[in-house]
Amino acid sequence: MFTSKTLLGSDLPDVRVGIGRGTTNGNVERSVSAMKGHDIVIYDDPQQLADDFASGRIDAAVRGDMSSSVLLPMVRSKLGLKSLERAVFMEPPGEKMFILAPVGIDEGWTDRQKYDIAVRSVALARRVGMGAKVAIMSGGRCEDVGRCKVVDRSIASARGIAKKLCDEGYDAYHSQILIEDAVREADIIIAPEGITGNIIFRSLHFIGGVMALGAPIINTDRVFVDTSRAKTDYRDSLALAMMLTEG
Repeated sequence: MFTSKTLLGSDLPDVRVGIGRGTTNGNVERSVSAMKGHDIVIYDDPQQLADDFASGRIDAAVRGDMSSSVLLPMVRSKLGLKSLERAVFMEPPGEKMFILAPVGIDEGWTDRQKYDIAVRSVALARRVGMGAKVAIMSGGRCEDVGRCKVVDRSIASARGIAKKLCDEGYDAYHSQILIEDAVREADIIIAPEGITGNIIFRSLHFIGGVMALGAPIINTDRVFVDTSRAKTDYRDSLALAMMLTEG
């Protein structure tokens, strides 16, 4: 089973990874020092990190505690992407790992976008040896149809996406609003849209203490792991970036 412990104990590939340093709290430096034997470069200049990442001078990049509002637009521009799609690895205490997406507030606002995010999240899960059962969330229970037009549309959307995925051979189902069941039953959770996904992430991670390894960008072949500035230990994010270079 894929866990943060097995990740850190695995035989990681010999690659060069860059990580951003945006504060003086020392968390990035301590994390890099703890990853002895690996080629990791600390960047203080976001433009240089984005340039070296896009050009291939480093094999993968981790945001670290650099400002997302500064670094991520540079990465998006360098990769020639209209938007960045991210899926975050989350590990509740004593529970199995799961992937949550979309987690950017501007992501997953159409059925096509959510379908694409689900397919890319399946590929991400398989790259690290996880299961790939997909829960498509909606804004209510099936029995709530008729109470609110917005909820009705959300349920119809989730049902349609789950059916399309199943028709194409994926293991997917409509999990309704029941995230408490989805985190145990599924490997990948697709939120109704990015705002909800972001709120779920923040509630679980910042309030509930659920570990977040990082959120790889999934709409590019290049490996970039987005992280929170609130993290104090980036070893798991660095190891994840290294592992994903093999995929």
